[in-house]
Amino acid sequence: MDILLVEDDINLSRALSDVLAHRGFKVSCCGDGIEAVALARRHEFDVVLLDLTLPGIDGLDVLRQLRSGGAPTPVVIITARDSVDDKARALAIGADDYIAKPFDVVELEARLRTLVGRYRGDDELRCGTLRFDPRAGIVVDGSRPLDLSSPERALLELLMRRRGQAVPKEMLCQAVLGTGGATSVEAVEPLVEGLRERIAGTATELMALRGVGYLLMDEVGPAKDD
Repeated sequence: MDILLVEDDINLSRALSDVLAHRGFKVSCCGDGIEAVALARRHEFDVVLLDLTLPGIDGLDVLRQLRSGGAPTPVVIITARDSVDDKARALAIGADDYIAKPFDVVELEARLRTLVGRYRGDDELRCGTLRFDPRAGIVVDGSRPLDLSSPERALLELLMRRRGQAVPKEMLCQAVLGTGGATSVEAVEPLVEGLRERIAGTATELMALRGVGYLLMDEVGPAKDD
């Protein structure tokens, strides 16, 4: 999931960005309202996390400009301004959710996944006996829930969305680790191996294609004699 984080508190922005990246999100940061509008219009983000108190123009003006320009991207307000009037004003302009600081990151992640899944109209993903509900972030094997980390879920979601297709390592890095450098390409390999171990026995095969990437497909059973 590709997030634009608009927050002028550098320490908070860095800390929240690091936490979200660790949980499998790709995060772009800016701390200015004018820059935020330009970035949101130039790049198709999955969701915008928007503070209200910003230099340049404030968060409500950012939201107003995005909506007047026809941008449908989901916007979640994150702010210390928790009055009913502020919340009502933001929702009336077009915010999709409103979270007062301080907030719990686990709750934020759940609300982001639910919001983006609803916006995308995500249906349940299937491969082998695996079923993945992107809106809830829940993976089950038959009726047995699988305990996956956030990076593993992000990895599995991308592979399931491209079931039967080779997925380059660089694409996995972008989706799971947020960068495409050599270090992250190497770092994604143990995540893939860990995911392969967790889905063993689910009639789902995760294959490494040398020099290409990875492929997720229904496990092929042994050939039957005629």
